[in-house]
Amino acid sequence: MKKWLYAAGLGLVMASSASVQAADKIAVVNVQSIFQQMPARDAVAKQLETEFKGRATQLQTQERDLQTKMQKLQRDGSTMKASDRSKLEKDVMAQREDFSTKAQAFEQDNRRRQAEERNKILSRIQDAVKAVASKQGYDVVIDANAVAYAGSDKDITADVLKQVK
Repeated sequence: MKKWLYAAGLGLVMASSASVQAADKIAVVNVQSIFQQMPARDAVAKQLETEFKGRATQLQTQERDLQTKMQKLQRDGSTMKASDRSKLEKDVMAQREDFSTKAQAFEQDNRRRQAEERNKILSRIQDAVKAVASKQGYDVVIDANAVAYAGSDKDITADVLKQVK
């Protein structure tokens, strides 16, 4: 029984070392560096800023109005008639709830759009990595942040950056 286990273990070790030897053309790429250096990233950031500017301005205006009403309630609430104070409190509560709902929707939409655009850029990077790897004959490409050491001749980051620009 021990001989079987020993033989099976030895077979697994040999099989795994053979698969490592089969993938001897390994390269590394720094995806984060490419992402940071892409000119499209700045253009997308400006596009998203423009896309959400109207809603952001509207939310800021609504927030200022809400703060003004809350300050008025705090400052004049003790001297106001009970009916006026109650009406103002209800108005503040309704406006606060409306603001909170709109702000949450704004944040979700903004995050969703940023993720969509980031994924488009990362997809372009991935396509460029595939193109460079197949052109240069690499079997495996690993993100440089996941590797402890790789020789500079194995780094294809510059080639990929040229491909995506």
